[in-house]
Amino acid sequence: MHVDHLMFAASPAGIKADAARLAEALGAEYKDGGFHPRFGTRNHIIPLTEARYIEIVEVLDHPAADKAPFGQAVRARSNMGGGWLGWVVSVDDLSPVEERLERGAVEGSRQFPDGRRLEWMQIGIKGLIADPQLPYFLQWKSEEDVRPSALPAEVRLKGLEISGSEDRLSEWLGFPIGASLDGVEFTLVAPHAQPGINRVEFESPSKGIVAI
Repeated sequence: MHVDHLMFAASPAGIKADAARLAEALGAEYKDGGFHPRFGTRNHIIPLTEARYIEIVEVLDHPAADKAPFGQAVRARSNMGGGWLGWVVSVDDLSPVEERLERGAVEGSRQFPDGRRLEWMQIGIKGLIADPQLPYFLQWKSEEDVRPSALPAEVRLKGLEISGSEDRLSEWLGFPIGASLDGVEFTLVAPHAQPGINRVEFESPSKGIVAI
């Protein structure tokens, strides 16, 4: 199980302003990732080392955003002022997750500005909406050369601080969560106002340790 990416919902300042601000804080660059036809959202990408990335995402004025759970989740977080929306793990086979959650995965895709298309299967968005400490799961369908992990990167994801329950998170993942997962440090604290990501630490060659 791979800690694949982090999601950041755009603030009222807009996706470009948030992507530029985060990239500047990390000493990195962002890329226009395109839009999600099925979800009514678009994103910008900040690539990280170890095949990870930050996804800054913004809801569009599109009917799909009102119907798709992912669009609903982005809109809700943006309406709260934006910020960390959640985290995502990728697996080679979603079948065990589908069996554990007792529902099927759905298709996801993203259309690049240059016309290329990125495709995957995902499950667990409704779980994230109900309990933002929980990641959703994805299985990539497209080849590695079009995935975000193919982009060059120097900034490393160091650790996450999450408000939540170790028991609940372990149950959702299907194994006991420890102090780290896939090389990423995890700190779980009792929920404050609501569960979810409180703080993320990165290691940047030009900025040192950066907490956002």
